[in-house]
Amino acid sequence: MNAALEPVIDLAQEREEILKRYRRLLRAAKPYLKENDAKLIKKAFNTSAEAHKEMRRRSGEPYIYHPLAVAQIAVEEIGLGTTSIVAALLHDVVEDTDTTIADIERAFGKKVAQIIDGLTKISGIFEYGTSQQAENFRKMLLTLSDDVRVILIKLADRLHNMRTLDSMPRDKQLKIASETIYIYAPLAHRLGLNAVKTELEDLYLKYVEPEAYKDVARKLRESKTSRDRFINTFIKPIEDDLVASGYPYVIKGRPKSIYSIWNKLSKSKKPFEEIYDLFAVRIILKVPLEQEKAACWRAYSIVTDHYKPNPDRLKDWISTPRANGYESLHTTVMSRSGQWVEVQIRTDRMNEIAEKGYAAHWKYKGNDTRTGAGIDSWIGQVREMLEMADQGDKTAAVEFLDDFRSNLYSEEVFVFTPKGELKVLQRGATALDFAFDIHTQIGAKCMAAKVNNVLVPLSHVLHNGDQVEVITSNKQKPNEDWLRFVVTSKAKTKIKDLIKEDNKHYITDGKELVAKRLKLLRMEMTNELINQLRAYFGSKTTSDFYYRVGKAHIDVKELNKFKAEKEAKENRALKLNTDTLQDAKAVGKELKKMHGERTDADMLLIGEDMDKIDYTLARCCNPIAGDDVFGFVTVMEGIKIHRVSCPNAVELMSNHGNRIIKAKWTSQKELAFLAGLRITGTDRIGLINDVTRVISNELHINMRSVTIDSTDGVFEGMIKLYVNNTSHLDTLMRKLESVDGVFDVVRFD
Repeated sequence: MNAALEPVIDLAQEREEILKRYRRLLRAAKPYLKENDAKLIKKAFNTSAEAHKEMRRRSGEPYIYHPLAVAQIAVEEIGLGTTSIVAALLHDVVEDTDTTIADIERAFGKKVAQIIDGLTKISGIFEYGTSQQAENFRKMLLTLSDDVRVILIKLADRLHNMRTLDSMPRDKQLKIASETIYIYAPLAHRLGLNAVKTELEDLYLKYVEPEAYKDVARKLRESKTSRDRFINTFIKPIEDDLVASGYPYVIKGRPKSIYSIWNKLSKSKKPFEEIYDLFAVRIILKVPLEQEKAACWRAYSIVTDHYKPNPDRLKDWISTPRANGYESLHTTVMSRSGQWVEVQIRTDRMNEIAEKGYAAHWKYKGNDTRTGAGIDSWIGQVREMLEMADQGDKTAAVEFLDDFRSNLYSEEVFVFTPKGELKVLQRGATALDFAFDIHTQIGAKCMAAKVNNVLVPLSHVLHNGDQVEVITSNKQKPNEDWLRFVVTSKAKTKIKDLIKEDNKHYITDGKELVAKRLKLLRMEMTNELINQLRAYFGSKTTSDFYYRVGKAHIDVKELNKFKAEKEAKENRALKLNTDTLQDAKAVGKELKKMHGERTDADMLLIGEDMDKIDYTLARCCNPIAGDDVFGFVTVMEGIKIHRVSCPNAVELMSNHGNRIIKAKWTSQKELAFLAGLRITGTDRIGLINDVTRVISNELHINMRSVTIDSTDGVFEGMIKLYVNNTSHLDTLMRKLESVDGVFDVVRFD
């Protein structure tokens, strides 16, 4: 009977569709193919199709659709060639079948085998705890420093997974989307893959904040006609002059991505209608390489002949390309209707590099050695960082990941040595960062610096165009205070290494003392136990913990207290987690049966009859009934309920996916939830009375606290109050917005 309900699969139709997709891939690859390449791709396709013939994706489609799609993205959207197409087609074969890397090498050569080996090593990334995540991420970066194509194919793989996320359950969607925004989108940005980065960010928003995504997309659609009319009026005089200049060109207006608009709306707290830079005008010139710079500046001159530029918003990334190879001239000008408009000026070569990043840089490298030099330099730095990082220390791996992620989105600052050599550093870099960038020993002995011939301290933040001279002394030694003001990973890692070297004997002594004490306490000295000790004594790294013991800042007798507390905590936690999860599932089942819904034992239902479940509402985001939420199983505090839009959600889901449980509201009675509202507007007599009357008299809402601040006729109020659910809160916000003088009402966590 069940078999009759299963969908009928037309195998002949599927085979035809597979061949159709394969032919589309060959058509896209044709410009890149050399002799025998087509045969190699066909061989890879046949190998992959045979290996995956019994497999299906969660959507029910044949699995081979996925490697074909990844190969298509690699060639069409990233611009990779035959080796990458073959590797993309085979990228899951070793993991999913009995085929070995040695088999791949015999059939397709050493280079393809190395890439697939790199992809296989990083296939399970971000699955366990933070330290495991960081270790897996290091593996990914090791493959990056060997062959960047591993990361490019991994990004193509992730992009296709994000495009097909519909078929996944909600909790998996949240986890995969969080991983994507956590590391893959920043990686795509750093490698210059602007189109991939933008789509990954938009897809993240689509699945994590679906209502916000739909709202921005709808407003963009609704404003398209007026936006197009504005752009056509804006570009008309520029086009006339470009035609007269004789340069072949393309000019178009493009809206910013949904994610970037949402980000701007979230940060500025302004309504959509008041965000003026929703779009940019892009001028793309088709000129030979030797004419590029002159042509771009000529186009800039044409734009500023018609519109007044903002002098603070001119960005020249043609003379000094960004670290990811990006070249373009940006200016922001005032339109005749009083709106600021960003204008980007570039050539078709620069545009391809901006969209396809690293792969396009290789295409043009023979013509211009500057192109992509920033990326080559960055990959060199990654290799150096990996060599320096402490592979045995899990917490060091986590620190490394944090440092690395902070650098992925960083802007650059351009400074010069006394001899006029250009150095590109992370924005916010100090004189000490500069010293370490020149050489480790220069940094280690750095006493001060001269910036533009003025003596400055080590912590002095550098600005574009600064000329920096380092002053050294043989008596100088690095200290931990330096870590407070350096920002580059290179400087941080070198300073830690130098301090570690200086403190090595204290670390050795501390380790021996800890080992002896643990032996007396009959506790095995495992990495996990040492990590627990590190956390217990508030040390950032294991080495720091040993150092503090060696320096007698921590008395080893304190380990006795640690053991007693650990055993008591483990006994409580074991009972708490077992009871909590079992109760959550049992009550979830019971409530779903009561309300006639499909039973799903993994769903935590929040609300009525849940008194016996040990859950609390997280204070970091204060969820209220109606918010999209998830449960997080903590070690000591039961289950915490967080909003999906919580500032900590991405970190929790990407680092601790195994502790996330699905949750939804199921309350049949009115509960009171604490919410915060920020109200701004123009001050007048009686305004506060009107606001409080709406809250207390009209809607009968209890307030917990009110603070009002008024300055020069503008007031800002912060009100904490108790509401039943999100619709209750929305009603209140609408009523408050209608009060005379109130300009804006927003919820805060």
